[in-house]
Amino acid sequence: MQYANKLLKILYSVQATGNGHIARAMQLLPYLQQYGEVDVFLSGSNSNLNAALPIKYRSKGLSLFYGNRGGLDYLKMWKELSISRIWKEAHELPVEHYDLVINDFESITSLACKIKKVKSINFGHQASFLSSNTPTPAKRDLIGEWILKHYATASANVGLHFESYDDFIYSPIIKDNIIKAQPTNIGHVSVYLSHYSDEVVVNALKACADIPFQVFSKKVTNAEQKGNVTLLPISNEGFNNSMINAAGVITGAGFETPAEALYLGKKLMCLPIKGQYEQLCNAAALERFRVPIVDKIDGKFGNNIYQWLSGMHPKPLELTKSTQQIVDIVIEKGLAQKGVDQSANKYGLAQHHYPDNLSLA
Repeated sequence: MQYANKLLKILYSVQATGNGHIARAMQLLPYLQQYGEVDVFLSGSNSNLNAALPIKYRSKGLSLFYGNRGGLDYLKMWKELSISRIWKEAHELPVEHYDLVINDFESITSLACKIKKVKSINFGHQASFLSSNTPTPAKRDLIGEWILKHYATASANVGLHFESYDDFIYSPIIKDNIIKAQPTNIGHVSVYLSHYSDEVVVNALKACADIPFQVFSKKVTNAEQKGNVTLLPISNEGFNNSMINAAGVITGAGFETPAEALYLGKKLMCLPIKGQYEQLCNAAALERFRVPIVDKIDGKFGNNIYQWLSGMHPKPLELTKSTQQIVDIVIEKGLAQKGVDQSANKYGLAQHHYPDNLSLA
C-alpha cells in the first residue's frame, strides 16, 4: 500500500473501564489527527468522563465493576459478560478498512485483528507489562499476569510507564494543561477513590477534621459539603484544577492520575484496587518514587494521612519524550508493519522538528 502524500485512515480503540484511558485518548486525538482521519471504538460501560471523541463504534466490551470497599464486583462483571456478543462484534468491526489500528487495551479489536489477520499497535500502559523489566509485586499472580499479556494482543507494542523500563516503553502522556500548569498549594487534599463508596471515604476523612478534602464522586451532580469534606462531580477540568492547587492527592494505583500528580510534584498516596493485578504492579513501581501504598481504609487511615502529609515529597517524574514524539513513534511502527519505510516524515505525513534540548514544560 502506498502512503506517500496520503492522509491515513486510523482506528483508535479505547478501553473505557476507567477514566484514564479516555482522558489519554482526548489528549492524543489532535496529535493523531495530524496524520489523517481518526475513528474511535469505545469499549466498556463504566467510565464517568464525557468522552469528547469521534466515536464511530461503541460496545459494552468487557467492563470492570467495583464494590463499595476497595475491590472488584465479580458477580456484576460475570452478569455483564456475553461471549456471543463479543464474538459477533469482533467479526463486524471493520478493522481491515483502516491503514492503522491502534489499540489501547481493547479485547474486541484484538480479536477482530486476529480473525481478519490485520496488524495493529498495542499502545498504552498495559503494553509495558510485556517486558520482564517492568516492576511487579513480590507476590506473583499468574492469572493477573496472563490477563495483562493476553487480554489485548497486537503485532507491535508501544508501552507507557512511570519510567522507561525497556526500549519500547516511554514516559507517560501528560495532558497539555497539566504540563503548562503552575502548581500551588492552597491546603486541600484531592481525593479520587472510585472503588470505595462515598460513605466509606467521607467517614474516614472526617477523622482528619483540620484538613479540607475535595472528593470526586460518581454519585453527586453538584457540590455537597459534609464537614471538612467537599463532594464534587467528576470532570476532567474540575479534578485537574483541584490537583494543581492541592497539598496532596489520594487515589487508586492506576496510571494517569498518579503520573500527573508526580509530574506536578504533589505528595501522593495510593490505595490499589483489591484483586486488580495491574494496580499492584503499579504500586510496586510507585514505591520506587517514595509513594506510600495503603492496603485499605480502616481505623488507621487518618493516622496514615497525617504521617503522609508530614513526610517527604516523592521522587519527581521525568518525561523523556513529548506527546508528539510518542505519537510519531506509534505511527512509524504502524507504517513499518505495512512494509513502509519507518520514517513517517519521508511519506509526507508530518514534519516535526525538535530542538537539541527539548523542553516539555
